[in-house]
Amino acid sequence: QVQLVESGGGLVQAGDSLRLSCVISGRPGANNFMAWFRQAPESDREFVAAMYRPGGVTNYADAVKGRFSLTLDRTKSTMYLQMNGLKSEDTAEYHCAATSHYTPNYQSPDEYQYWGQGTSVTVSS
Repeated sequence: QVQLVESGGGLVQAGDSLRLSCVISGRPGANNFMAWFRQAPESDREFVAAMYRPGGVTNYADAVKGRFSLTLDRTKSTMYLQMNGLKSEDTAEYHCAATSHYTPNYQSPDEYQYWGQGTSVTVSS
């Protein structure tokens, strides 16, 4: 079993920065592919960023490319999402997710087996 716990959300102004954390625990190898998704009210869950842990390769949604950065601290078993230049459209509940297998469909939430409870980000304009 894998457990994911997010933190770091909050209320900020447009242009500010936040760093979200996702602490990972559980079966080694079960979280080879990790991602952040977000969901705004009355919207579908949206892909934000993903990392394939064995190679450290990262991918980002076009909407956040150049503003958000995904890193992994293996010593702390924690994945971070650094969010800079926040915009009102970034307002959402942010969830980290994990799956054991590589998938080319990493932008689909259906590919992930494990999910955290989410952390809320609100950006005021």
